[in-house]
Amino acid sequence: MSSAPRHCQSRRRTLVQSGLSGIIGGIAVGAIVTLGGVVIPATSAQASVSSAVTVSVADQDKSGTAPLPDLKVTVSQTKDLQAQGIKVSWTGGKLSSPPGGGSGGGDYLQVMQCWGNDPLDASQPDRTTCQYGSFGTTGAARYTNIQPGDVAAAEDKLYTVPAGDFTSGMTSVPFKPYPGDDATKTVALVQDSKFVPNATDPANNQYFTKLTTNEVSWAGSGPNGDGSIKFEMQTATQASGLGCGTPVTTGGVVSGTPCWLVILPRGQNDPGSTVVGTKQSGLDFNVWKHKLAVKLDFQPVGLRCTLGSAVRQLAGSQLIEGAVRSWQPQLCTAAGGATYALIGQPETDAATAANSTDPQPLALTSSALQTDGTDSLTYAPVALSGVTIAFAIDRSVKSTCPGVSATDLAAYKSQNQLPFTELKLTPRLVAKLLSYSYYDSLPNGADKSEVGYTSPPNPGPNARNITWDKEFIEINGPEWGCQSIADAAIADMLEPLGHSDAASAVWKYVMSDKDAVDFLNGVPDPWGMKVNPWASTNPDLNPTGVGLALPTDSFPKPSPIERAATASEPALNLVTWRPYTNSLDAGGLAVLRGDGQDYGSYDPGPPPKYSKAARNLPGLQKVLGITSSASAAKYQLFTAALRNPAGNYVTATTDSLTAAAAAMTTDPKQAQVVGFDPASDSAKAAQTAYPLTMPVYAAVNAGMKDPTATDPTSIRKDYAAFIRYAVGAGQVSGTALGQLPDGYAPIPDAWKTQALAAATTIGGALPTTATPTPSPSATSAAQTTTKPVQSSSAGTSSSQVAPVAAQPVSTPTDPAPTGAAAKPLLGDPTPADPTSGALPAALPASIIAGLGFALAVPFVSRIRRRR
Repeated sequence: MSSAPRHCQSRRRTLVQSGLSGIIGGIAVGAIVTLGGVVIPATSAQASVSSAVTVSVADQDKSGTAPLPDLKVTVSQTKDLQAQGIKVSWTGGKLSSPPGGGSGGGDYLQVMQCWGNDPLDASQPDRTTCQYGSFGTTGAARYTNIQPGDVAAAEDKLYTVPAGDFTSGMTSVPFKPYPGDDATKTVALVQDSKFVPNATDPANNQYFTKLTTNEVSWAGSGPNGDGSIKFEMQTATQASGLGCGTPVTTGGVVSGTPCWLVILPRGQNDPGSTVVGTKQSGLDFNVWKHKLAVKLDFQPVGLRCTLGSAVRQLAGSQLIEGAVRSWQPQLCTAAGGATYALIGQPETDAATAANSTDPQPLALTSSALQTDGTDSLTYAPVALSGVTIAFAIDRSVKSTCPGVSATDLAAYKSQNQLPFTELKLTPRLVAKLLSYSYYDSLPNGADKSEVGYTSPPNPGPNARNITWDKEFIEINGPEWGCQSIADAAIADMLEPLGHSDAASAVWKYVMSDKDAVDFLNGVPDPWGMKVNPWASTNPDLNPTGVGLALPTDSFPKPSPIERAATASEPALNLVTWRPYTNSLDAGGLAVLRGDGQDYGSYDPGPPPKYSKAARNLPGLQKVLGITSSASAAKYQLFTAALRNPAGNYVTATTDSLTAAAAAMTTDPKQAQVVGFDPASDSAKAAQTAYPLTMPVYAAVNAGMKDPTATDPTSIRKDYAAFIRYAVGAGQVSGTALGQLPDGYAPIPDAWKTQALAAATTIGGALPTTATPTPSPSATSAAQTTTKPVQSSSAGTSSSQVAPVAAQPVSTPTDPAPTGAAAKPLLGDPTPADPTSGALPAALPASIIAGLGFALAVPFVSRIRRRR
C-alpha cells in the first residue's frame, strides 16, 4: 500500500487485491453451515405484519439547526431483512437541486448502511461503521480538507490533522469493520490527530469500493418536498465489513446481527460554507448530528440444517430460488427433514433427467417434457410467477422541447433527475430491444450502417435508444419526448445468459403479436425504424442467408458488428459491449443498483480485459433489465406495463398473475400441465391478465428408486415432503423464514389439489402398473386481494385426491382474479439455436462470473450452462 499522501486525489487510489479480499470474504460468509441443536424461531401460519418504520427530524434531531426541519422518512421494511431492496420515502423536504457547479446539490438526502452502535449512546449508530464516501463526489467524500483558519468540531478532534500556517490539514473519519474487536483492522487516514503512515483509503478498501458500496450520495425531492428511492440492503455476504445478518446464537436460538440505516439531510449549505460539500463530509460531526437512524433486523445468513440430514437435489429453474431459500430452514430442521440443494440448469435438461427411474434431482419446470419417448413425470404445481422487465430511468430534461408549452416544460424541469415510475411496452418495442435495433446498443466506434446510422448528424431511421423512439413516446406520453437520456443500457435490456424458460416466455409473447412479427421480418414501423438485419427472421434480409429462428429459449446476440481493433486495444464485440447477466436475479439487482453493465477502460492486464464502469447513482440512472416478479419484488423495482393479448397495459400484480392463471390452457401433449398462451382465445379475453405469467411445476418419475438406500423410495418421499410444504405452509405470505416471499402468490386451490395428489403418487410405493396422474384446472383458483405479488395459506393434507381433468377456458370474459404469483419459467419448444454471433468468446468469462454468483447463494447452488 502507498503511504498516506496529502491530497484527496492520491488518497483515492485502491489496490485491486483489497477489492478482491472484500468479495472473497463476503462469499465465504454465504457458505452453507450445518449445525446440530440450533433452533430457528418458528413462524406463525399467517400473513406477516408490516415492519415499516417512520422517523422524523422533530423526534430525532434536537439541534435546533436541522436543514430540513419538517422531514419525515419511512423505511418500507426493517425486520427479516436479507440481501434485497427496500423503499425509502419521505415527506416534508424541499425541492432539491442536483449536484453541479462545485456543490453537492441542495436540500437533498444521503442514505447509507452502518453496523455499529455509538459507544457513547447505544441507541444511535456509530459513524465509523458506515459504508460511505466511495464515490468521492462533492458532498459525498469521507474526508474534508482543512484550510488555515478552519476549525473542526471538538467531536472530530481525533480524526483531524489541523492545518498549518501554509499547509492544509484534513478531517477523515475512519472505517471500523465488523465486528470491531480488532483495532488493527480499522482503515484510517488519520488517527489521534496524526496522519497514518502507509494508509489505506477508508473510502475504497478491502471492505467496500465504488463498485460494491450501496451508499446513495444524492436523493432528491420534488416540488412538494416528497421523494423516494430504492435502497440496496447488504448482508455479510455482500459486505463483510458490515456483517449484517452474521449468525449469533443465544440460548440455542440463532438470529442475525442487526445493522442501521442512516438518512442524512443536506440543506443549501454546510456550516462555514455557502454550498454543500466543499467544507464538510457527511460524516463530519456538524453534518452527522442531523442524521435520522433506523434499526434494521436481518435474517441470519447461511443455512443451518440438522446435522446428518439427507441432501436432496432440486434442478432446473433458478426462478424459484427465493422460495426455496425461505422454505429450506423449516424443511431441513423438521423431524426427519432433508436439506434441498438447488442446481441451476436449463429446465429441459432437468426434466429429461427426472424422467429416469434412476436417482435424479427433482425437476422444477413450467412446461411438459419435450420427448419422442414416454413422459413418465408426475407434475405438481408449486408456484405461479411472472417474467418482468424492470427499469431504473431518471429524468434528464432538455432545455427546450418544441411542441410543448412553457408551463408543461417547467413542470417537467421541476422533476429533473427524479425517477420515472411508469413505463409501457408493446411486443414490438420488446422486439426492438431484443434485436439490437437501436443504434446505441451496438459498440461505440463500430460501423453501424446496418441499422442506418452513419454519423450523429445522419443517424438514419432508427432511434438511438427506446426513450428516443417515436412509438415509445406516443405510447408513454409527451414528457418522455422532452428527455435527453443516452446510454446503451436503455437501447437493449440486461439479459440472462443461457437457455431458460424465461427466455421462451418472452419470445413467445413477442411472436404472438403481428406488429412484432412483421418488424422482425423486415417491415419498418410506422415511423420508419427497421430491424437490425442480423436479428431478422427473414432469410432474404438476414446477412447470414438464414432467418433467426424464433421463438427460442435464449437471448441471442447475433450481430457480429464490432469496433475494430487498434494498436492498444482489441476489437470490441457486442457481448463485451453489452454483457449477459448471470441470472434473472442478478439482472434485478443490477437494475436496483443502476448498473447498466457498461464497460470501462481497457486494462492490458494480465489478464487483458475491459474494466467495468461504476454504477450510475440515483438521479443519473438509466437501465432496463429482464428479471422475475419475485426478484422485482425483492429489490422493490419499477416494472414495465406490458400490452396483453386483450390490448391492455398490465404490470405483474397478484390480480394480474392470477387472472392469467385462470386463462391458462392445457398442454395438448400433457394433461397435467397448463400455461398462458398469448395467442389463445382465453388469453385474448383476459382483460387484466399479465402476459408473461408462468406456472412452476415440481416433476419426477414416480418409479424412481435409490437402490443404495435402505428404503429405495426414500428419495421420492423427501420430494413429496418438499411438495407438501411448498403448497401448504410454504404458501403463507411473509418475510419470515419458511414463508412465501413477496413476488410469489398463492397457487389456485385446484393446483393445490393436483399437487397434493401428485405428492401422494410420488411418495408412495413403487408402482407395479401405470399410475394415473392428476391434472390441473385452468379455470379454478382461490380468492386473493390486490397487493404486490404474495401468497396465502394452504393445508398440508397428503390424502389421495382424485385426478382433476384440465379444462380449457371457453368463456369470452376476463377470468376472475384467482390464485397466486411466483417466478418465471419454461415456455414452448423452440427451433434449433440461432447463430450466437460473438457469444462463444464471452462464455468463459461469463461462466466464471456465474460461479462466483452461485457461491453467494445461501443454499447449495451450482451453475451448469448449455454450450
